Amino acid sequence: MQRVVAKAARAVMRLVYLVFLGVVLGVPSARADVMLHAFNWRYADIGTQAQTIRDNGYRIVLVSPPLRSEGAAWWGRYQPQDYRVIDNPLGNTESFRTMIDQLGAKGVRVYADIVLNHMANEAATRIDLDYPGRRILDIYRANPAYFSANRLFGDLRFNFLSQWDFHEARCIADYSNTFQVQNWRLCMGAGDVGLPDLTDNDWVVSQQRAYLQALKALGVTGFRIDAAKHMSATQIARIFTTDVTSGMHVFGEVITSAGEGNDEYRLFLKPYLQNTNHGAYDFPLHGALRRAFSPAGSMSELVDPLSTGQALLPARAITFTVTHDIPNNSIFRFMLLDPTDETLAYAYVLGRDGGVPLVYSDHNESGDNRWVDAYRRADLTAMIGFHNQLQGHDMQVLSHGACHLIFRRGSRGIVAINKCGQAQEAAVSMHNSVLWWHSPYRDVVTGSSLTIDRADFRFQLPPRSARLWIRQ
Repeated sequence: MQRVVAKAARAVMRLVYLVFLGVVLGVPSARADVMLHAFNWRYADIGTQAQTIRDNGYRIVLVSPPLRSEGAAWWGRYQPQDYRVIDNPLGNTESFRTMIDQLGAKGVRVYADIVLNHMANEAATRIDLDYPGRRILDIYRANPAYFSANRLFGDLRFNFLSQWDFHEARCIADYSNTFQVQNWRLCMGAGDVGLPDLTDNDWVVSQQRAYLQALKALGVTGFRIDAAKHMSATQIARIFTTDVTSGMHVFGEVITSAGEGNDEYRLFLKPYLQNTNHGAYDFPLHGALRRAFSPAGSMSELVDPLSTGQALLPARAITFTVTHDIPNNSIFRFMLLDPTDETLAYAYVLGRDGGVPLVYSDHNESGDNRWVDAYRRADLTAMIGFHNQLQGHDMQVLSHGACHLIFRRGSRGIVAINKCGQAQEAAVSMHNSVLWWHSPYRDVVTGSSLTIDRADFRFQLPPRSARLWIRQ
């Protein structure tokens, strides 16, 4: 009885904490609509796919950084030259605006990936830190009509940053030293001088805020803060004031390999959450997914990861199975799930209650050929349909073990996952259950049916499979 009371008390405290966050801190109570990360897609291509994106169940599209940048490689988008104009291989301000209009007409919102920590590493072509620099200003002068039409703000006749707007040119040597991480440069080694790291002086902040306000004026409704780990709490607070964040869904990228008990979480993600009311990528939950799906792991770890500090609060979590950094950066590839496990993890992320699920779709930038056109994979779109139909329905775990996890979503949905290579049988008592008897539940992926017809019901789970049943 004491354990039951304690468990109930913890549940009440979590509810109180959620209310506290929402009311006192003003955490946005955005719907948990599924987000498509259209990684490195051209803005025009996203716009032409607006109907398909809507039909496949997405209500948000996260697009690559809208600013001035050069270079064909995907990472070129993360080396800003100028905030004041959108002009890069993915499109310009005009195509960006058209894309927003096309998606908006289908009821799909646009979030922008934002790079504010640093500017482009151009040490090989010039020695000064004036941005965008003489070469780019000459390009602007050579085509004034084009750049006038694509200007977001400011005067493109002049540089908007100088040497006084950057931290000292030192490379991060110790990634457990928060001062270095937030004040020195990201460098690649072998003599690389790194990405010039911006200060939070009044001028820089004014330019960053003007940039974000200009994107809002175009119709952007959310911001992903790239490399938020490398920005101090003061810097973030000065940029993301209420007038910038009002009506916006803001979330940061703070990469960690786990939640509570992990040094990266303690040093960077936890302080970020404590010092802002933003959301964040749920890297703690991703760590729990990797452990649960590992050969020695147990699916029981996914019963209530929030209670053990291995998941973020639902109102602040962007949940995922893969982000663009994981396959495209060698230091993060250890976070990749086995392809089948990734699909099973999607069943968990899209089937559970909590967080804003993100689906990643690229053009094979990593060479893995795993995520090309993933946004329209039949199994993922079926899972998204399950998610959309079951929003707002409560979640209760019915059975769990080393290999399997079964939970219900209200009385309408049941999710069952078997990670193991052998079939699993799980007995679940239906005494006092809210699930319906003698009423078929159909799996949205395979079309197979399940009918509960007895009090001691046994679920039969095929090897390496997931089922997301909805009552017909």
